[in-house]
Amino acid sequence: MLHLYTDSSPNGFKATIALEEMSLPYRLHHVRIETGDNRKPDFLALNPHGRIPVLVDDETQVVLFESAAILLYLAEQTGQLLPADIQGRWETIKWLQFHASSVGPIIGQRVHFELAETVPNPAAIEHYRRLTERAFAVLDRQLAQNRYLAGNTYSIADIANFGWTHIARIIHFDFSHHLHLSGWHERVADRPAVRRGTTLPAPATGA
Repeated sequence: MLHLYTDSSPNGFKATIALEEMSLPYRLHHVRIETGDNRKPDFLALNPHGRIPVLVDDETQVVLFESAAILLYLAEQTGQLLPADIQGRWETIKWLQFHASSVGPIIGQRVHFELAETVPNPAAIEHYRRLTERAFAVLDRQLAQNRYLAGNTYSIADIANFGWTHIARIIHFDFSHHLHLSGWHERVADRPAVRRGTTLPAPATGA
């Protein structure tokens, strides 16, 4: 049995979307960050950094944190959403890593400085707005040439980046002027498994 420990967040939704897309049976454990569940000893034993999601595979005894690692593990275990050919595989991993090293951290910092910080820091807000726009532009250029990020086939790279564009839409970080990115976002958002995954364990209502 797979166990997913998660909350409603960009990173959490990547894991629930992947599990729903792959039609895998799993047990969902709601780690409520707002009440400090992620700082309790039982959860810290799974991820000492105290962040969601965490995946535990009873069959293999693998315990994973970091959403990109979880997506890659599920794809490799099932043979789904990761191309078998070497070019397609590494194209997928490349855009998976782009989300982990650029899209996620940049939007996460923008959320902090623009929405969470009590004392406004105009320089930091402008900096992360500019970096967000650059990241969106990179995705838009890729999607101008491809239906999905790694080519013409939907993959874990799309799930990973969608986690952040989904939240960007909710908190009004507008990317509608990037027409290819917007079209891709709507295609992914319309998938039944994605619709299910973004409501587990509960829909996101803010940053």
